[in-house]
Amino acid sequence: MKPQFRIVAIYVVVALLWVFFSDRLLLSFEMDTRTLSLLHTIKGCFYVVVTGALLYWLIGRDVRRMDRLNHLLLTGNEQSLRALVSAMDVRHKETRDHSERVMRMTVALARRVGLEGDALRHVRFGALLHDIGKLALPDAVLIKPGPLTPEETLLMRRHPALGRDLLMRTAFLRPAIDIPFAHHERWDGTGYPRGLRGEDIPLAARLFSVVDVWDALSFPRVYKPAWPELEVIEYLRDAAGGQLDPSIVALFLEHYDELKDIGLGQLSPD
Repeated sequence: MKPQFRIVAIYVVVALLWVFFSDRLLLSFEMDTRTLSLLHTIKGCFYVVVTGALLYWLIGRDVRRMDRLNHLLLTGNEQSLRALVSAMDVRHKETRDHSERVMRMTVALARRVGLEGDALRHVRFGALLHDIGKLALPDAVLIKPGPLTPEETLLMRRHPALGRDLLMRTAFLRPAIDIPFAHHERWDGTGYPRGLRGEDIPLAARLFSVVDVWDALSFPRVYKPAWPELEVIEYLRDAAGGQLDPSIVALFLEHYDELKDIGLGQLSPD
């Protein structure tokens, strides 16, 4: 039985029983018309209060049940996505835990700018799936150890749009497209795919870009070794106002030790 039918059925049964028995009870007493009218009014008010409380409890119970089911669904979807992303990281020859690490750090950074609830969940999914568009790229380009040719660079730069197209096919992932689609935009407007500038770049993408640059420099890739930590921090400072949002770089560096520990799994993000 559907929840709304169950609630209506319970309400109707309770209402009919109340009307039948309360009327019979009142009629069993010998009272004048005025007193009987007053008792009917009191009975009606009591009925409204009791049935209102009943409806509140019934609806609340079903809402809590649906919330639990929705949480289980989201958890199952997230676990599936994490499995996909782990396989993708292996294919891309990224360092172990790359996508999980940048997701944890981006969510922690997003909390520090005040994001919460649905907005924070969209950041988590977007960060986890930031390179989902690379699934459509050939290995010869994706894991090439040397510099890309101009043609290969153009092909590589298609992955944000490819990622957006993939996520738009799934309703619950559509709100998470900001990071996959815009994380290669630059604060100075020289990024891709749309050449957005400044605060025209979605906030989620600006947050993620800082974390992604830190991660890309801090860990080895097929085309480069890891940079020393002090050089990475200096690069972030130099990139503020050019490649990266300067206020977010400042926030990242202000909380750097904590964010790094969260990224490395040494500190809980909550």
